[in-house]
Amino acid sequence: MPPTASALSPGVFVVSLSPVWTMAAFLQTRWYLVRRLTITKGFFVLLFLCVASLVFLSYYVMSFSTPLHTAPPPPALQCSNRQDALPAVNSHVNNAKQLRLDSRVLVLAETLYTSLGQEILVVLEANRFGYKVALAGKSLPSLTHADKGKFGVVVFERLESYLNMDSWNRQLLDKYCRDYDVGIVAFARPDEALYDAQVRDFPLFVHTKLSLRHYEVDAASPVPRVTRAGEVALGPLPSDEWTVFVGNHSTYEPVAWARLNVIGGGSSAVFPVTEDGALVEQRRYAPVMRDCGLFDGVQRVLFGNGLNFWLHKVLLLDALSFLSHGKLSISLDRFVLVDVDDIFVGRPGTRMKRKDVEELLSAQQRIQRIVKNFRFNLGFSGKFFRHGTEEENDGDDALIENRNAFWWFGHSWGHTQAHTIANLTSMIEDMQLNQGFAQLYEIPVNNSYSVAPHHSGVYPVHEELYEAWKSVWHIKVTSTEEYPHLRPARHRRGFIHRDIMVLPRQTCGLFTHTIFINKFPGGREKLDASIQGGDLFQIILYNQISIFMTHLSNYGNDRLGSYTFESVFKFLQCWTNLRLETVPPPKLANIYFGLYPDEKTPIWRNPCDDHRHFEIWSNQKSCERLPQFLVIGPQKTGTTALYTFLAMHPSIVSNFESPSTFEEVQFFNGRNYVRGLDWYMDHFPVPANGTKRLVFEKSANYFDSEEVPERAFALLPRAKLICILINPIRRAYSWYQHMRAHKDPVALQHSFYEVISADDNVRHSVKELKHRSLNPGLYAQHIDRWLSHFDPSQIMVIDGELLRSDPIEVMNSIQDFLEVDQHVDYSKLIKFDKQKGFFCQIVGDDKTKCLGRGKGRLYPEMDSRSQALLKSFYHKPNVALSKLLGRLGLPVPDWLTEELSDWR
Repeated sequence: MPPTASALSPGVFVVSLSPVWTMAAFLQTRWYLVRRLTITKGFFVLLFLCVASLVFLSYYVMSFSTPLHTAPPPPALQCSNRQDALPAVNSHVNNAKQLRLDSRVLVLAETLYTSLGQEILVVLEANRFGYKVALAGKSLPSLTHADKGKFGVVVFERLESYLNMDSWNRQLLDKYCRDYDVGIVAFARPDEALYDAQVRDFPLFVHTKLSLRHYEVDAASPVPRVTRAGEVALGPLPSDEWTVFVGNHSTYEPVAWARLNVIGGGSSAVFPVTEDGALVEQRRYAPVMRDCGLFDGVQRVLFGNGLNFWLHKVLLLDALSFLSHGKLSISLDRFVLVDVDDIFVGRPGTRMKRKDVEELLSAQQRIQRIVKNFRFNLGFSGKFFRHGTEEENDGDDALIENRNAFWWFGHSWGHTQAHTIANLTSMIEDMQLNQGFAQLYEIPVNNSYSVAPHHSGVYPVHEELYEAWKSVWHIKVTSTEEYPHLRPARHRRGFIHRDIMVLPRQTCGLFTHTIFINKFPGGREKLDASIQGGDLFQIILYNQISIFMTHLSNYGNDRLGSYTFESVFKFLQCWTNLRLETVPPPKLANIYFGLYPDEKTPIWRNPCDDHRHFEIWSNQKSCERLPQFLVIGPQKTGTTALYTFLAMHPSIVSNFESPSTFEEVQFFNGRNYVRGLDWYMDHFPVPANGTKRLVFEKSANYFDSEEVPERAFALLPRAKLICILINPIRRAYSWYQHMRAHKDPVALQHSFYEVISADDNVRHSVKELKHRSLNPGLYAQHIDRWLSHFDPSQIMVIDGELLRSDPIEVMNSIQDFLEVDQHVDYSKLIKFDKQKGFFCQIVGDDKTKCLGRGKGRLYPEMDSRSQALLKSFYHKPNVALSKLLGRLGLPVPDWLTEELSDWR
């Protein structure tokens, strides 16, 4: 038996010798020696080997013993604020002023890549604020639309760029700010050291290039809302590039204060110290200043440094809220859920003992004073119950004894990754074992919540997991850190699949191997930095709902889990006005999707494009089943004929036909999309070994759908696209006649002219037929939407009239575009059928197989009124199409040239 891998934690393995294999080899050797020795010598040899065996066994057992470590560290944070008295929170809401503003931010950056500019965008993205980036020093973008301000706040990466604007842009911006009551945020970042220098055009003075310490927020300022005044950030502030402001007008009010860091030398080298050193140290200066707008009618908040000091990120949120009259405000409510995964799981020496369980209960009680209704949420795998040392087994018993103090959810019985179980029956049996364990020990599992080990099966979706969850546990809510990707964390989102609400989950640096403070990457200093204004603090600050992933081992050993969350909750209580609460997962999910209803429908992505997703995706699935190109339409332009011609090619294979939509899958729009990736892939053949066939699908209603380009690009970013364009007038009339042929009652009751000339007062069914007749013919508008996701080199535009008259030439061009390995001569596959009036497939000597009776049907000629109305309607869209094709370097179809030349 070879050496085996012993799993310590997800993704972490150490190679150890199997005890069975080692002892077997040992015994073999011993027996070999005994046979060749006398009984006396053999006795001593055996005695020696027994002693050696005991030494080996002792070493083997001791290798799993708990290493020595220091006592668990207590949270070191204390607040000077009275925690029993909630402060009055500034309200920035002014509904009358909000009505004239969009909730977007205009960011005027130095370049697209400067660090402060990127940090500003991170804050905006993390809080889901819309924004537009423009370069400072260039012409301003349009600021208004239909008498409404496009931006609620303007942010300058550098105050100097605002001051140095040319007079035209400066006057334009200031007028916009006065007319719409819009404020400006700016960061002072002068290049030189200045003392008592006046800011140009303002009664404001600055001292620059300073080192500061002891930062505090002014309790009298109306700007702080999330930020809670009353604390002092003791010690030196990061960097010696600070600017402080001194106002010489009643328009200026300090938002924050700090003192000179004279001891550090950075300030004293620039700042002329003319007074007693102690007095200079005691004097306070304003690193953040509010301009009330009394001087020139424009309100501003000026920062004397960037966002590398954590408190400036909070104050930036407050400034955005204040200057936009609450339009760009975040909620003060924060819902937190702390999951403790892998209960009963873990190798001996890393698990919880009874005293750890007692401390977990004590920590929960202490946190409940800060976080309303707080409870740890424990996820268990019953198979490993009492599989530790004697002390750890007693710890397992303690968890069961205190089971009603916690919330519980089922992990999986054997902590098995869901994507490795392809059989639904096996998945259900595994969950039923865990369910039986819960029933045996009366564990209260009643929150309709579960988390999959290693997030396997949640996203990318493993359908068997969702089915088993619903069948066994009646799951309504789960969470994952993998949707749409692990990083960046600020982009994580939720979705709903098969009526199970999937919430975004956060990491906090505590993994199964993170169990000792001295082993934490960067040590306690790094952990505390995350807690005190760093990553962990910002996760809760930026997200109204935070679900954290921790593990059983984080609450034994040095109890880093308890230390981390008790500390960060205390820090939030000290420095913010956020209201922390824990609610059951179903309520949490309802709150989340009430806030973000647009996230309910997931965006399916290619698992092969993310190595983490690929690792937790079933090896029975293959990305090669996904299509390499799409025929996207529009309808009634010849897409069915093209589909038929493509399917004749030996190197091209189409999707399977659908009983309801025939040759079209229609996945990316409509109800089919929510059925999931597995449903889509089942419409394509499993690739044969050694073949390089191109897989494609044709769905003609993709072309003009608003959501399809984004969805298609998310799943198939490298796919090629083929669309067919005919005269939009002919296409509109063809669609109307198509609906009449299919006995549509609206088309049968109304003439074509009545439909296309209908106003907004007609009933919905008439407006819908008008829309489906006219909208797809706005070709440039729809192609532009596709181009916002796909590169122009991925899109082929076919002249539909040429496809009808000379399909052989068109198919040759398509083969070049698709770069097929084998070019075929389509003159041997299709020929013109005089009776049908179009090209059909050759099936034998002088015989053809043509499309069904519904294809190529003849219609009555269009009336002149309709012809004139559509000619006028499509003129501007046709001009736009001509310009678009020219920009893309594509030929202009003859029908388009004729339409434009005939216009007068």
